Amino acid sequence: MAEVKTAGKKKNKEKLGPARALLAVLLNAILILFSLSCIFPLFWMINSALKKKRDFNSDIIGIVKSPTLENFKNILGNANYHLGQSVWNSARTTILSVFFIVLFGFIVGYILARIKFKLNRAIFAIFLMGMLIPQHSLLVPIYVVFKKFGLSNHWFTLLIPYIAFGLPIAIFLVEGFVRTIPTELEQAAAIDGCGFSKTMFSIIMPICRPIMVTIAIIQSFGCWNEFSFALILIKDQALQTVPLALTQFTGQFNSDYPKIMSAMLVTMAPIVILYFVFSKEIIKGMVAGAVKG
Repeated sequence: MAEVKTAGKKKNKEKLGPARALLAVLLNAILILFSLSCIFPLFWMINSALKKKRDFNSDIIGIVKSPTLENFKNILGNANYHLGQSVWNSARTTILSVFFIVLFGFIVGYILARIKFKLNRAIFAIFLMGMLIPQHSLLVPIYVVFKKFGLSNHWFTLLIPYIAFGLPIAIFLVEGFVRTIPTELEQAAAIDGCGFSKTMFSIIMPICRPIMVTIAIIQSFGCWNEFSFALILIKDQALQTVPLALTQFTGQFNSDYPKIMSAMLVTMAPIVILYFVFSKEIIKGMVAGAVKG
């Protein structure tokens, strides 16, 4: 009887074999199409950046026949564009914002996860509300407050909203991650004579490294690409960030698209390099959060 059942299962597998193979081919074809749809815009940007303006206007999609680096020389050598200064402004703002988001997010997240006090859950809920409020709904109030107290149009202006809006998600992720760490580690550290701060920074922080790196990369993308707050809070051209600098390549009646593509590639380079350098850490952080959560 067992032999008959085994033979029936083998026949069913043989029948399903071609169907599964066809399904696998279709799924792979769909995934390849999605991949190409993601790669094509980048390829088109590089191809357009290597064209002259007249070549681009005559054939927008065609492959470049006479590649030139003239567009890159123009945008980097022309002092009127302030592209190098804009990259520096964005880098400074992003690095400082991410540093404080990760630092404060870890400290607050750890305290909320480990220390039990009366308003613990209420404070955590307030931080979670920061994730629910649309950031752009606060553009006008923030502009009015910054204008009244003289906080707009300074090198540190954008740090305040970036850190404020980045903290809720950082605290949420750290708090959830710390809760999965056994408390026996802190008890053993206390027996060895470690104080609260030493335990937090010397023992727990290294364990939280994957989730902290994940937060840092996510917030880096957000701070680097943020446009709305930079537009309303920064007026001085010397303080403009990368998204604001890219707007000067577009005129009212004419746009130099090859230069725009060149500028976009130059400004994309730091954040793309950062992603590839820490891509493994991002995956570790996401997997660790998924498994432990």
